[in-house]
Amino acid sequence: MATIRYKDSYVKITYGRPQKKNRDVFGSLVPWGEVWRTGANEATEITLTKDVFVNKMLLAAGTYSIFTIPQPDRWTVIINKDVGLWGAYNYNPKQDVLKFDVPTAPLADKTVEAFTINLVARNAFADLVMAWDKMQITVPLQFIEPRP
Repeated sequence: MATIRYKDSYVKITYGRPQKKNRDVFGSLVPWGEVWRTGANEATEITLTKDVFVNKMLLAAGTYSIFTIPQPDRWTVIINKDVGLWGAYNYNPKQDVLKFDVPTAPLADKTVEAFTINLVARNAFADLVMAWDKMQITVPLQFIEPRP
């Protein structure tokens, strides 16, 4: 689990952490161009206690599944209304709330053994960073400032 707080709101990510274990990850274990649960076992879930901008798009408070479609140069990130899913087997695109692409960033100088999601805070902004093997993506978040 990864959690970040900002004033009176928080973002919580619940996910499984598969291990590389000397396997080829992207393009093999996780095929290019296919919907992935973004972790292991159950589909990754995000819970927001307040509305948040995700990649400059408004996402209402609530709990959602996060799916991704990895490609060598970009990942499609999908925020979906269905929760409590095992894997991506019952992924329903009709339940998508947000869908957008973010570029990949190679990790040339290190290998991430266990799939990892970090939330890195910067005042009213945060980065949701997903990394595994020699690749990572970053999804920008922006908290909505409470009115005085």
